[in-house]
Amino acid sequence: MITLATVQRVAAAPPTAFFARWIDHATWSEWSPDTEWVRVDGPVRLGARGILKPKGGPRTPFTISELETDRVYTDVSRVPGARLTFRHTAAPVAEGSALTVEVTLDGPLAWLWARTAFSGFERSAIEDLDRLVALVEMSASSAR
Repeated sequence: MITLATVQRVAAAPPTAFFARWIDHATWSEWSPDTEWVRVDGPVRLGARGILKPKGGPRTPFTISELETDRVYTDVSRVPGARLTFRHTAAPVAEGSALTVEVTLDGPLAWLWARTAFSGFERSAIEDLDRLVALVEMSASSAR
């Protein structure tokens, strides 16, 4: 397995606020500008399938492979010879939430994908999580 990115942040908002954003696929492009759109077939649940359209890239099917309310959201996309996994976690801490995003690749061609199409994920994972934290915290402060 190849780890493309691991990003950690502490945020003031509670884990429920981040989990709500992860499962609201229609809003992903608000915090992930490389994403054109995301759709899930039916309700968001373990095993649900969807399609993600990255800007400038092909439609990519994915499956929700891990789902623990207010704690974990993981999706897996298959590309020829590899699986791309995005795992998002939120844990309650005194300050609000401890967040982690881990992006990994596994499979016989993972090395090739890591050097080509997915080589920028370390930077984009950091930027996406920072944007998500800003959006969630701004919404939380507006609601007060």
